[in-house]
Amino acid sequence: MNSSIERDIRTIQSIEAVPHIMKMLSDVTGLRFICVARVTEDNWTMCAVLDQVNFNLIPGDELDIKTTFCNQVRKSTKAIMIEHAKEDTVYRESEIPIMYGFESYFSYPIYNKNGDFFGTLCGLDPLPTILKTEKIKNQIKSFAELISRQMEVDDRLTAAETNLVSEQASAKLREQYIAILGHDLRTPLSALKMGVDFLVDHVSDATSQKVLTRMDNSAKRMTRLISDVMDFTHGQMGKGIQLNVKPLSHLDEVLLHTVSELASLHFERDIQADINITGTFACDAERVSQLLSNLLINAIVHGDSTKPINVIAKVQESILCLSVANGGTPIGSDMIDKLFHPFWRDEKNKQTGGLGLGLFIASQIAEAHRGTLMVCSDENETKFTFEARLL
Repeated sequence: MNSSIERDIRTIQSIEAVPHIMKMLSDVTGLRFICVARVTEDNWTMCAVLDQVNFNLIPGDELDIKTTFCNQVRKSTKAIMIEHAKEDTVYRESEIPIMYGFESYFSYPIYNKNGDFFGTLCGLDPLPTILKTEKIKNQIKSFAELISRQMEVDDRLTAAETNLVSEQASAKLREQYIAILGHDLRTPLSALKMGVDFLVDHVSDATSQKVLTRMDNSAKRMTRLISDVMDFTHGQMGKGIQLNVKPLSHLDEVLLHTVSELASLHFERDIQADINITGTFACDAERVSQLLSNLLINAIVHGDSTKPINVIAKVQESILCLSVANGGTPIGSDMIDKLFHPFWRDEKNKQTGGLGLGLFIASQIAEAHRGTLMVCSDENETKFTFEARLL
């Protein structure tokens, strides 16, 4: 096996969504063998497989390209779908179904970042089954396209990570990374979210629903990361945080919804809210919600998990005061000055992940509202407070 094929196998293996895609396609179609194959003019090579019929093929195994329908898909770039090989008017005379012992089969093309043919997303089963419905066709096609887009993103991110080794080029590469997150990831993320939403309504078993919930939460987290990065980019370009200021009479409901959303995702944490504000506020509700969300996530990640997180909103002398407080190790004075810097993270707490933009974005939102975001920290609590004259 040449190094190029080995690299392609590693690429498919590195895409975390592929096993879930194969499992969900198996559940929806009833086919017990689903795989992703690298297909060239001379070779058919297994990259990933779900095998419930014991064909005994594993990643790296090869088949004679002439004995597969995938070669036909490569040449025509058109999908093949067979419901009952013995009764199919086109394929009933073919030796391929007899050779591999299947009656139902599909093969959809997958393309690489350059738009060139990469291989196929395939499924088959010894038993006949109904496949030629618009619902199933569209679903298989969507997942094949999703794998294609994920390959493109993986390739770009790998290139960016390799280049990041060079410290001198880090600033330029960070801009490239931002461009990837802000633009290139939106398309595959949108496709993934659409696929998850579709499957939530059509897949009923508990295992799949659990997987879909994890995928949906991951998609939401990716969306937040992309939004933070794009906000940072606008700030660096001198545009600042963009606001859509409108009179709002139910800001309390917006803040409570934000707290409730994060509390449901982190049910193990005790998040208490005391939001007592009335009146009409001139603000960008979505941005204020984003500020609160970033402060809450910071408290969840860095605070003592055994102590409650307190969210308080009140009005004092026509000034909105919104604070988030958590227990835990006090923040040193040398670190407080760096908290609102972009891409800054505590060197002792790198395992928490993230890009280090949450508090920076929150401070920019506060500034855009002509307000302030302050922090005080001692042995009792760490509290972030946003104040602005919005009434």
